[in-house]
Amino acid sequence: MPDAYGVRTGEMTVPLPEKFDAGLYFIGRIRTPWTRREDCPKNPRAAAAVCTIHLDPPWADGLKGVETCSHLLVLYWMDQARRDLVLQMPRHYGEQRGTFALRSPARPNPIALSVVRLLRLDGAKLEVKGIDCLDGTACLDIKPYFASIDSVPDAVVGWHKAREEE
Repeated sequence: MPDAYGVRTGEMTVPLPEKFDAGLYFIGRIRTPWTRREDCPKNPRAAAAVCTIHLDPPWADGLKGVETCSHLLVLYWMDQARRDLVLQMPRHYGEQRGTFALRSPARPNPIALSVVRLLRLDGAKLEVKGIDCLDGTACLDIKPYFASIDSVPDAVVGWHKAREEE
């Protein structure tokens, strides 16, 4: 794994296990305009770029019915992220937080999640808005977004809410 970003002051790493517990199948690749981590949007909902998810041929039939969805949950593998950080110092916050209190891609399993707007389905290619990954990122899964069960309007991240109120 390339260590292009190092460890910031206040961050802490842990040794990684010697072997993996599970295996994954990448189902395709995500094409975006971003080739450098620092160019990716911090908030996928603010990303205006139209991006494409190219599914590999064996998975194309799994898209049947997806065209009826306005929004999808997309899970993807942030392969260039560090996997050994347990405490992080996000640049945009400057306060130490535990990895599991953040949405950072640096985590033991660099699985990212975005709710995207489906703009168009063309065969095994989905055009979407609202994703925040580097060009060529592996797609893990696509699921329909159900506002009735996926949205929790009263959910709170206390440390973030306190910052917004300042």
